[in-house]
Parts: sequence; structure tokens; C-alpha cells
Amino acid sequence: MTTRLIVITGVTRGLGRSMAEGFIRLGHTVLGCGRSAVAVDELNVMYGDKDHRFDVVDVANDSAVQEWARRSLDRAGSPDLLINNAALVNQNAPLWQVPAGEFSAVIDVNIKGVASVIRHFTPAMIARGRGVIVNFSSGWGRSVDSEVAPYCATKWAIEGLTKALAQELPQGMAAVPLNPGIINTDMLRISFGLQAQHFPEAMEWANTAVPWLLGLGPEHNGRSLTVGDRY
Repeated sequence: MTTRLIVITGVTRGLGRSMAEGFIRLGHTVLGCGRSAVAVDELNVMYGDKDHRFDVVDVANDSAVQEWARRSLDRAGSPDLLINNAALVNQNAPLWQVPAGEFSAVIDVNIKGVASVIRHFTPAMIARGRGVIVNFSSGWGRSVDSEVAPYCATKWAIEGLTKALAQELPQGMAAVPLNPGIINTDMLRISFGLQAQHFPEAMEWANTAVPWLLGLGPEHNGRSLTVGDRY
């Protein structure tokens, strides 16, 4: 098996943490970031070594992302798989009742944060001439629902941003907007409440998603995919 270098944002909980642990179990190298210092410390105690590394980074802070990318690239080189997973969802409310600060926070993480990670990691991937960029979208990036307008707006933006990026990348690379599906995470519980418990847990999802993600390649460039789709 060829060991791959995986970079993941939002690794301190939910899908990000489940993916990080899943890739590590399969023998791949993971570099990740998240906002919780406690969770990052825990991950470094469990997995941190000369290969794996986890850092406290708020992707909404471009200069922090730039510094994290510099350290990561110096440490391990350009990633084979770059996964933009970090995201926020607004508290359920009609759009006109969503506070301006909350709206901005969702935009800053879900769109600008993704752009910052791409800005600071992708040049090294292009120089190497290979690598797959996966930007997590959502079912709400291809449809809509009431009371989650800010989140829907960001995920529709991710679909367009990623498809445009796909046209800009050199041959041999790929950018994929990915709907992970509906999974019982902290974010889903904000929107779904108790109904979230009827959906798969993050670790169960990762058992399918991690090997599926490893199968992505240049032939998937620009395709809107959902975890589990047949290639």
C-alpha cells in the first residue's frame, strides 16, 4: 500500500475526527487542524508523532491558515488529499432573524476558510502536479430548506467555487464538491434536534467514507459527488 498524506480541517469533532482516525487506521499520514485546543491536544497524545500532527487553527483567520500551511508543507510536503471539512451551521431561524454576527461567522468559515486553505496549500500541489482537493458541500448545497438559509448559501457557494477551481487546475489534479450525506453530528443536532439520532454516527459513516475518498482521482475533477456514489 502506498502511504498518502491527508490534510483535513475541522478534525476536533464529528466527521473530521472520524476521518482522521480512519485514515490513520489504514496507515496513512494525517495533518489536521481544529479550533478546540483540548481536542487537538488529545489527538496529538493519541496519534501525534513524526508523521501525524494536529494544530489549533481557525480557518477563518487567513494568516493563521498561511502559517499552518507553511509548517505543514515544510514538515511533510504537499498533500495527496486535501479535505476542507470545517464548517458552521446557523441556529435555526428565518433569514431575517439571523444575527449579522452569526451570518458572518458562517460565511467566514464555510466559504472564506475554504478559500484560505486552498490559497495556501494548492500552489505546492500544483508544483508537484498531483493531488485531490475535496470541499465538503451538503445536501443543502444542492437543495434548500427553511431556517438554514445562511448555511445553504455557503454550501451552494462551495459547489460553484469548487467547479470553477476544477477548471483552473492542471491536468492530473482534481477538485470535488462532496456531499457527505446525513450523519448524526453536533452540527446536525443543531438543525434536526432529536431527529438526528435516526441517522448514522460519524464513525460508522467514516468506515465507508474513508476508503471511498481514497478512490478519488483526476477523473473525478469537477464532479458533484455524494459519499458512496459509484465511480
